[in-house]
Amino acid sequence: MSIRDLNLEIVPYINYIFAIIFILCVGYQFMYIFVPFLKRGRKLKAKQMLKYAVLIPARNEEKVIPHLIASLKGQTYPSDLVDIFVIADNCTDNTAGVSKDAGAFEVIVRNNKKVVGKGHALDYALAYIREKYPDNEYAGYFVFDADNLLDEHYIEEMNKMFSNGKRIITSYRNTKNYGTSWVSAGGSLWYLRESRFLNHSRTLLDTSCAISGTGFLMHREVLEKVGGWKFFLLTEDIEFTLHHVLEGECIAYCDKAVLYDEQPVKFSQSWRQRMRWTKGSMQVTQKYFFKMIKGIFTGKGFACFDLAVSTMIPLILTIISFIMYVAFIALGIIFRLDGMNELVRSLLEMLFNSYFMLLGIGSVTVISEWSKIFAPVHKKILYTFTFPFFMLSYIPITIVALFSRNVKWKPIDHNQVKTLDDVR
Repeated sequence: MSIRDLNLEIVPYINYIFAIIFILCVGYQFMYIFVPFLKRGRKLKAKQMLKYAVLIPARNEEKVIPHLIASLKGQTYPSDLVDIFVIADNCTDNTAGVSKDAGAFEVIVRNNKKVVGKGHALDYALAYIREKYPDNEYAGYFVFDADNLLDEHYIEEMNKMFSNGKRIITSYRNTKNYGTSWVSAGGSLWYLRESRFLNHSRTLLDTSCAISGTGFLMHREVLEKVGGWKFFLLTEDIEFTLHHVLEGECIAYCDKAVLYDEQPVKFSQSWRQRMRWTKGSMQVTQKYFFKMIKGIFTGKGFACFDLAVSTMIPLILTIISFIMYVAFIALGIIFRLDGMNELVRSLLEMLFNSYFMLLGIGSVTVISEWSKIFAPVHKKILYTFTFPFFMLSYIPITIVALFSRNVKWKPIDHNQVKTLDDVR
């Protein structure tokens, strides 16, 4: 059989195969939606009031960081048990000064333009603390981004889980600016869904959660075991997650510890940020895919399967689908093959089905978290329908990231200067 004998009407059947693979891989996650309604977590009481260090990597964040520090100072947890360290990382503004004025325990100034990024800032700060405070009594380390705000009970709730034996804990990620644009709403809605219907359900089922950038707590022994923060890929949070799951750690989720972050408002900002995340996911896949496959057959098998599926499979299927469609379109044009109309119809059908699947995911999340989304009613509804477009934009982002070699960490400007009262 020659290429000229190929009929592109086979493409829809290949599409169905991809759909079956996708359902087999991630279909079980739809069951996560029902877990919080069927099983409740046990109420915990703090066994100890432990001392913590808070690490805040910050680059030119003088506008927003005072409000984060104020929310840390306003915690119901004893303030003498929380030391705030701000890492002023290659700053050209007055981040260091305003942080000190706002009440940071110490500002660690880092100037290194050769190795940049959050991972390097964290590693530098941990080394600094070990050297300057060798006898410190920190049981664990919190990590926040400078644009974050914390609910008043955040550390109190995290301490309950930590003092009951959880060594790595992530938290509920809400947002300061859901209603600003369809872009900020898209990113916000995805994190709300991850908190409520992935991490919450995972903890209820006693399997591992995933760290997402900010708002997490680590036991000091976890860091001492690896000698600090040794995760420097473009998505250092995913790298951290997979490494420790493979080491046998079970990352927990604290539903009552609520954090508010700032999402990019402009599509160009979001594109740049998600381009880095996508390239980082490719790096993580290259480094950890076979380790995670091997881990499936160990004592942490389901956690390895679950996190590999969440972080790698959608990326892999997107890349394979893109290569397939490009190949068939090129062959169809060059050899004038029959079935080009069927090929286009199949592509549109795939996008149509994806839109409504994502609309369903977004709708369930908005309904579930309605009272926690601080935005006008009409924007909650409108941005539910734009959410699928936000997520489908990952397709061109993935394609561009696949061929881009110069994707680097770049700071995102944060301008949402709000207090907790302003957000609520």
